[in-house]
Order: sequence, then C-alpha cells, then structure tokens
Amino acid sequence: MNRFVVGRIAVFCAVAVWAARSRGDDRALRGDPVFPFSARSDSLPNGLSVISIPFDSPGIVAYYTVVKTGSRNEVEPGLSGFAHFFEHMMFRGTKKYPQDKYNDILKGLGADSNAFTTDDYTCYHMTIPATALATAVELEADRFRNLEYDKPDFQKESRAVLGEYNKGASSPFLILEETLHALAYKTHTYRHTTIGFLADVKDMPNQFDYSKTFFDRWYRPENCAIVVVGDVDHNRLLKLVREHYGTWERGKAGVTIPVEPSQDRERVSELKWPSETLPVLLTGYHIPDARHADSAALAALAQAVFGETSPLYKKLVLSERKVAMMFAEPERKRDPGLFLTLVRARKPEFVAEVRDEIFHALERAALEPIAQNRLAAIQSHARYEFAGTLVGPDSIARAACESIAIAGSIEAINEYYDRYARVAPADLVRVASTYFKPENRTVVTLVAEKKP
Repeated sequence: MNRFVVGRIAVFCAVAVWAARSRGDDRALRGDPVFPFSARSDSLPNGLSVISIPFDSPGIVAYYTVVKTGSRNEVEPGLSGFAHFFEHMMFRGTKKYPQDKYNDILKGLGADSNAFTTDDYTCYHMTIPATALATAVELEADRFRNLEYDKPDFQKESRAVLGEYNKGASSPFLILEETLHALAYKTHTYRHTTIGFLADVKDMPNQFDYSKTFFDRWYRPENCAIVVVGDVDHNRLLKLVREHYGTWERGKAGVTIPVEPSQDRERVSELKWPSETLPVLLTGYHIPDARHADSAALAALAQAVFGETSPLYKKLVLSERKVAMMFAEPERKRDPGLFLTLVRARKPEFVAEVRDEIFHALERAALEPIAQNRLAAIQSHARYEFAGTLVGPDSIARAACESIAIAGSIEAINEYYDRYARVAPADLVRVASTYFKPENRTVVTLVAEKKP
C-alpha cells in the first residue's frame, strides 16, 4: 500500500492549491504536465533503451535498470517466484567483480544500491556521485551480462527466499493476498503473488538448471531500459552504454502470457488466523490494464467512495468507529488487474455490516453522480500528491521506470493525468456500473480463531 509521506504530501497539496488559486494561476490545475521533466531517449541496435532525464541535483545521479519481467512472466507450472529470486541473485557477482569487490566499490563511492520486484517488472537502482557514472555503467553492464553463480550459491539464496516468505507469512496480509489472487485468477499468472507459491519456493533449491534458463530468457537488452536522472549528459551516457552494453546479444526465447477469462460468479473465501488480529475484509473486482481509458476514472472513484472525505469513510471510520482502516485503489498493471478494497474492522461482528456498506456504496456510485466540485478536489489532490513525490533523482527515476514497464513509455504519465483531469461525474457512474457487479468480485475475509 506504500502510504509513506502522506502527511507531508497533504501539506504540500494544500499549500500549492491555495497558492495557485490565490494568485489566479490555475495552469497546474487545468493540465500542465504533472511530470514536467524533459527526457532524451535512444536505443542501441540490440534493443537496449537508454534514457536520461536532467534534474537539478548537482553532483548526483540515480542509475536505474528496469527489467520488464516480473511474476507475470512465470508461466511454467511449479516455477513461480524466479523473477523475485533474481532480484537476490543479481548481487552475487561476476568473475571480474565478485560480490565482495562489487560491494566494496559501491561503498567507496558512497552509493546507495538496491532492487525490488513487482508482478510486472524488476528494478535495480543506485544513487551515486555523477563523477562515478562510468564506474556504474561498467559495473551494471558486467553483472547483467556476466552474472555467475554455482549450485551452492543458488541453493543458499533460494533458502533465503524461503526465509523471506516465512517472515511475510507471519502477517495475515500475505495469506489474504495469496487467497484473493488464487481465487480471482484461474489462468493468468497474476494468480500467484510476486514471491511465488509456497510449494514452488520450497522446491526452488532443486531448480538450478531452470534458473539459468530464466536468466537467459529475460535478462536480455531488448527487455531492459536504463534510466539515469540528475546531473547527467545524455551524449556521454550513451557513449558509455554503447561501450559496455553494445555487444550484449538479443534474446531468442519468449513466452505467451495466458489471458484471464471473464469471471461469471462471485467467489468467496473465509480464513482463520491462529493468533489475535483485527478482522480483515479484502475484495477485488476485475478491471482493465493501466493503459485503458477507464483507469483514471477508476482511480478517481476509489477516492470518491473510499477516501477520507467520502461519506463511507466518515461513517465507518470516524463516526461509528467500526473500521480501523479503509483503503481502496485500482491496481496499475500491465495486464488486467483488480480494483482492491481492504477494510480492517474493529470487531468480528462488524464484518458483515461493513461488507454490506461497501457493496451498497458501490451500488450508489453506479446510480448517483458525484458533485462536480468534489470531483475537482479529488482531481487536484491526485495531481499534487503525485507531483509531491517527485522530490529528487531517485523518485523521478522510479516513476519513469514504472511507467516504462507498465504503460510502455514515460509519456504515459502525463497522458494518464490528462485523462484524470478530464474525468466527469458521469464517467464515475459509468465505470461503477460496468465493473462493480457481484459476479465480477472476489471476497476474502479473515478473522482470528476463537480460543476454546
């Protein structure tokens, strides 16, 4: 859910909106680019994309490599979890730069380096001095082209992944997510979560040979993009990338991602948690991918129905205090995803009532248009909330990489917020009536086991 810096962003939003209106300057509100940075882009003959975004951060750059492969790409039965696994393995080193040497160089530079995996992509990132760009290019090109590990290394890291799974399983939210996805999807690879099915993670130490196949298939130049933000000269960056990545060979293999059929009935599951916890209600409705024209209207509807200014939130959270937490958002996925609602009730006996309140609120949204002034406030907040996250090279690079991996281009960011600005009350009614049908939803509840 990643609701960090919300308070800071909220203050920024309020001040920025007030300032814009007080001086009669409504350019940002009527649709100036929310991602205002100029990007230069080139592609090497092998298909590798190279993108630079100048930003006023003297002496600092963020160096990102996005691999357009996530758990979505794990199509072979019994072999889920390998996209996330390689997030770990990519730090194992090469002949030229073994793990300790790689880490020592980064420490010497004062670099901040890490990686993360999603359903749709894997991202490797570092923040470095601009003077170390040539070193970063050489290091990253070497490990992407020449990653080296033996069977004991592989098995050690796969056991570490199992440890990570077990740590996550100590919270009820992992089993909630797993259950929802396994129910909502029958054929698409979104059926398993990013870390993979538990049985597959347990079996991973036996899949050394397949790990080589996975790496060879997906860690190829045409499946990657390099994004550098900050104090960067594009021509110099391109020269360095050509030198170190230019002879990296294209891949020769691919897979077909299965298409999920339409859901024709409500799917429900009830879970028991062995220790004390507040009950949770998690619901998912099938929606289109992030590039679809309805994606912005669905995001606005999430705020209109479930946001902190919504009647539902005021009733259940603030007034009646039957709910401790309420959250909703449409997933922004490369393929059709889910509109998620997550509610944590204060008592088990509140769950049925809260569930019915949510369903009724969505039914009303399909019949009653939101007031135009309230929708305008939601639209303004969304733009300023996103703009408030773009505070430095790292956050700008991250936003660019996500847009490249999910929507196909950086330009898609502004296209999305332009659509968001044009959403009308009638659009919210239309998407609510289209997607929030009982037969299109999956509902998972979790309560603590009653002690004898």
